[in-house]
This record gives sequence, C-alpha cells and structure tokens, in this order.
Amino acid sequence: MAVVIRMKRGGRTHAPYYRMVVVDSRTRNRGREIEQIGIYHPAARPNPVAEVDGKKALAWLYKGAGCSDTVRTILSGKGVLKAYAQGVKPEDMPDETKATAIDAATPAADACTRGSLARA
Repeated sequence: MAVVIRMKRGGRTHAPYYRMVVVDSRTRNRGREIEQIGIYHPAARPNPVAEVDGKKALAWLYKGAGCSDTVRTILSGKGVLKAYAQGVKPEDMPDETKATAIDAATPAADACTRGSLARA
C-alpha cells in the first residue's frame, strides 16, 4: 500500500485548521485516515501553530511513507526530517507533542505573511 502523510482540512470559511494524517495515497482527500499524527493551525494569532508527534511521524517515515510539500516543511521545522536523515530511531526521538508557534523563518510562515501583504 502506498502511504503518504498529508493535511486534512477542517474548520469553517476563512478559519481553517488542518490535521496531519497518514492515508493511502490512492484515496481522495477526505477519505479514511490510517492515523493522525499532528495538527497545523495557520490562522492562530499571533503566530501559526503546529503540533507534531515526532515519534509517530518518524515511525511512518521509516515505513516508507511519503510527505506532501506542506508536511515536509512542517516536519523539517520541527527537526523530524533531520532526525530521519541522521538515522535516529523513533523510540529515541524526544516528545514533540506540545503546540508550539512556527518560527517566522520557516517557509510556511513566510508564505502566510507574503499572501496577506500581497493583497494589501
């Protein structure tokens, strides 16, 4: 089975939030999910918030799961992809389940601010 980690949208109009889920890549966007490994709340104020379970994410990467572009950006900001590249095992990964604001230097946060400035 081809597995991918991607975002599943929730929320209402102009107030989105996303769940980071592991799904079969051949299913539709709102299809059945295998596991939820985190959240991303881009409309949170004052900064966007991302929460990722690093152990689960690393375990799925070792199982061969792919990532969408947005998920790859968030996982690299949290240090999960760096740990994967260094060969850190999922059980050795520190817990990262606390909600933390995304650093302003990450591309996802830059994209949010660029979009709002372009419309002004």
